[in-house]
Amino acid sequence: MATTGSASVATGTSSTTTTAKRKPVFVKVEQLKPGTTGHTLTVKVVDANPVVPVTRKARPGTSMGRPSQPSRIAECLIGDETGCILFTARNDQVDLMKPGETVILRNSRIDMYKGTMRLGVDKWGRIEATEPASFTVKEDNNLSLVEYELINVNDQ
Repeated sequence: MATTGSASVATGTSSTTTTAKRKPVFVKVEQLKPGTTGHTLTVKVVDANPVVPVTRKARPGTSMGRPSQPSRIAECLIGDETGCILFTARNDQVDLMKPGETVILRNSRIDMYKGTMRLGVDKWGRIEATEPASFTVKEDNNLSLVEYELINVNDQ
């Protein structure tokens, strides 16, 4: 019993010396920029379209003992009162992204696909279902329709 009490005291003192967790800073869709990461958003799912998986041929020299599991991918149009963007949902994320649902995307990132922005959540992020939001999605400000071009600036 004494060991448990001292352990709780030790953990109590170590938690005060560690850094406190940051509160999430929620951003709006219109604030998203190419190449940025770590976004936390509350969005509504407007539309979800499953993408047909492409079957790949096995490369020579790869292990044939482990069968590859086909990945499920869906392109979802999500947004808030400031705009909308395409979200790429992968595997288990597809089940959460149903039209009309409100979700919180934590630690999301902007991926560039053919010069346009797509939002994604990798293994370090989370998707959480939440209570329905009261806002209506502004669909006429679709950030995925804006095409970006990478320009290298030479210092002279």
